[in-house]
Amino acid sequence: MRIPETPSRLRMQPLAKLANSPKWQLETLRALTEPCFLWFTHGQGRITIAGSARGFHPHNAIFIPAGVMFSFQAMTRVQGMAVYFGHNHGLKLPDTPLHLRLREGGHQSEVGHIIDAIHRELDGGRPLAERAALCQLGLLSVWLDRHRAEHQQDATQAGPRNANERLTARYTALLEREFGSSLNVSDYATALGVSPTHLTRACRASCGRTAMALLQDRRLYEARRMLSETAVPVQQIARDLGFSTPGYFARAFALQTGQPPTAWRKSFANATRH
Repeated sequence: MRIPETPSRLRMQPLAKLANSPKWQLETLRALTEPCFLWFTHGQGRITIAGSARGFHPHNAIFIPAGVMFSFQAMTRVQGMAVYFGHNHGLKLPDTPLHLRLREGGHQSEVGHIIDAIHRELDGGRPLAERAALCQLGLLSVWLDRHRAEHQQDATQAGPRNANERLTARYTALLEREFGSSLNVSDYATALGVSPTHLTRACRASCGRTAMALLQDRRLYEARRMLSETAVPVQQIARDLGFSTPGYFARAFALQTGQPPTAWRKSFANATRH
């Protein structure tokens, strides 16, 4: 059983702060249970969406639907804003990722003004601020639909562009739903109608990682989330994430983090208290 994320509301986070998060929180392919919008005003790096890696630069706008796996790597100092829509936004939003490279100053200003307006309402402490912020979020959803149509060539770049990326996108979508099961790479390959070798080759071509590495990383990301956010015993976490034995889970966890699960949990708790 997967431990659900805490229900969330509309909120924002500066990308400079996000980029300073621990590497495991940024660079592991995983999905959020809410939509997310990233607006970059400075810096560059790489973002992998549904197993397809691409660069980002200033004046890039990226929309990631709930349930789509992604990871983030900043190569220079990044500035901008992340908007998390929350679970109950009630908006019509794209069901596929978008990556818009805004070259016209007017388009850059338009989205910048919407982001600033949401931020002012959330931070201003005025009456009915959340309601007003949700109205501005509605404008952002309209902006996304308009630019998806107006910049179709740029918008489709956030989705799979060749056969390898299409297969990797299908794999990551299935992986996000099933990573807590005991399925292995061969099982996933069979479900996708390809051989394990073909699947691994596609993943490596799309994002530089093997199918097994993506599976193991996603399980261990969830393990760290559960160790840091819950008091679920280590043995139960191992079972919930499909590891054959607690010992195998502990070895795999220590190989990636340098610490066994119990020690990592204590270290994380001590670090957050200080």
